[in-house]
Amino acid sequence: MSVLDILLVTFIFFILLYSLRDTQAMVLLRGMIFLVVALVLLTTLVELPAFSWLIRSILPALLLAIPVIFAPEIRRALERLGRAGTVTLIQAATQSPGEEMQKAVHSVVQATARLSARQHGALIVIQRLDSLEQYIETGVQMRAHVTPELLLQIFYPDTPLHDGAVIIAQGRVVAAACVMPLSASGVLNRSPERQMGLRHRAALGISEVSDAVSVVVSEQSGSISISHAGRMIRRIDPERLENILTAFFRPEATTPQRIWLQRFFPYLFRKDD
Repeated sequence: MSVLDILLVTFIFFILLYSLRDTQAMVLLRGMIFLVVALVLLTTLVELPAFSWLIRSILPALLLAIPVIFAPEIRRALERLGRAGTVTLIQAATQSPGEEMQKAVHSVVQATARLSARQHGALIVIQRLDSLEQYIETGVQMRAHVTPELLLQIFYPDTPLHDGAVIIAQGRVVAAACVMPLSASGVLNRSPERQMGLRHRAALGISEVSDAVSVVVSEQSGSISISHAGRMIRRIDPERLENILTAFFRPEATTPQRIWLQRFFPYLFRKDD
């Protein structure tokens, strides 16, 4: 039983640290650990009765402040846990027509390659299991078949729909000019480049709150990026993009066990997907 107890505690700490990776909360956590260690050493090595009493008095308040400080990360972890339990949605998604989705993926890759060559900015979000209805409602409803020509026209500069994201679901373009949530993580802040603007932050943002896959074309450099589960792969070519999207939307990739694991351990599937 002691081994099981240790394993459970280790697993909990692993989940907590993994959930906080690449976020501003990790910086706060390191600062708090440094502060606690410094205070413990100071009160242990030097006899300071008044200072020790002050630390003991404010420590309970600091513990109560932890849920407030880490509220966004706690909420994100609970949302991920809730999405992992949607067995009904998973079973429904596995019955979606795979052939139409594969055609949509091929059209997205073709359009992305041409948009990249022309340096036309674009953000394409492909729905998986989690519903994107609240974001679809922010855009212009379309319900059209996915074709390279349609995507090229949508993202042509200065057209009415070129700002915002295109959302694809069940092999169809369901809406354009949609507003996506912006990422609050530190992934883009640590990038050596500063060319990543709102489109990249929106691509990361939607991947943090859902299991959707987003494809971004940079307006400045024409580079192609793909984002999923709060991670972004940059500077990929169209061939690699097609391989990644095909891996995400092939029939065996939508099995309940695989998707459940992807929600909590996306790095396990990084080589495949």
